Amino acid sequence: MTFLHTAVETAPSPLAAERPMVAFEAVTKRFGGADDKSQFTALDGIDLSVARGAITGIIGRSGAGKSTLIRLVNGLEKATSGRVVVDGVEVGALSENGLRDLRRQVGMIFQHFNLLSSRTAFENVALPLEIAGLSAKAIRDKVVPLIDLVGLGDKSDRYPAELSGGQKQRIGIARALATSPKLLLSDEATSALDPETTQSILALLKRINAELGLTVLLITHEMEVVKTIASDVAVIDRGRIVEAGRTFDVFTGAKHETTRSLLSAALGTNLPEWIRSNLKPQPSVGDRVLVRLIFFGSTAFQPLTARLVTELGADVNILAGTIEEIAGEPYGSLVVAYPADPAVTERAARFYAATGLSTEVLGYVA
Repeated sequence: MTFLHTAVETAPSPLAAERPMVAFEAVTKRFGGADDKSQFTALDGIDLSVARGAITGIIGRSGAGKSTLIRLVNGLEKATSGRVVVDGVEVGALSENGLRDLRRQVGMIFQHFNLLSSRTAFENVALPLEIAGLSAKAIRDKVVPLIDLVGLGDKSDRYPAELSGGQKQRIGIARALATSPKLLLSDEATSALDPETTQSILALLKRINAELGLTVLLITHEMEVVKTIASDVAVIDRGRIVEAGRTFDVFTGAKHETTRSLLSAALGTNLPEWIRSNLKPQPSVGDRVLVRLIFFGSTAFQPLTARLVTELGADVNILAGTIEEIAGEPYGSLVVAYPADPAVTERAARFYAATGLSTEVLGYVA
């Protein structure tokens, strides 16, 4: 309990409560000189706000610009143009001393843990406090509750080589929290972990966010991570934000092709290759139409599939489906096929309109 009292600061001013914790304003980042033919634009006109107290995920393929984006937040990289503002302070305008102060307020956890092999778990967590010049007693008063918070109170004297991957990451999280940061950055923090360990680390991050009110900005290529803990998400592709919003809204109503591609496996609606390869954009006589039915909100708990079969009066095949939660909200997806006969599809359209069921026509097969 001591940790909770020391980590949470006094209530923010109304102005602080209104402004985002992080704001990217028309941010562009290029590598290479202006006359360099190999100049590369990693980020191109990024506008994005990270809400205070939220868990925000940045998702995208490898090379999309995720790591560059997060390195701008703590000043490890500097924007070529535009502004990166953290808690009202423009990062690019800070002196070296200002950057050091900023980095004490921004914790960072890494994919490969970055623990010092010659130091115990306790000593690894204590390192940023030693650098800050705290006394031995003050360090102990801070580190012990932190290690307890991440569930490793009995591992304080162990060295990294004696810890599992998940335990190493927990120590990395405790170290990131040592300076009582306002913002926690996560750079692919679960990519090196097995699925079960990943879930335990995500549960820990959710708990830290809830108990401490700590803003979390995480980058990942794992859709499952964002779906599990992020309240908000932004999709980055080739250095540009192509879609952003509430995680549930983006996952259930993806508009950009990149988002849909990234989410197809995460939402459990991948079709077998033999079906995908035979999909046609227009029907022929005797074809069947493939439709994705999306259940959420008022439709999540209604027996609409059974009613659809009755309404159509035709054979309906279920090809793929899933029932799960996205950012804590129920979501179901079902891919069905039925005759592409105009009379049948007209009855289906009336049914969807009457029930409010969201649908997407995927194509037609013989």
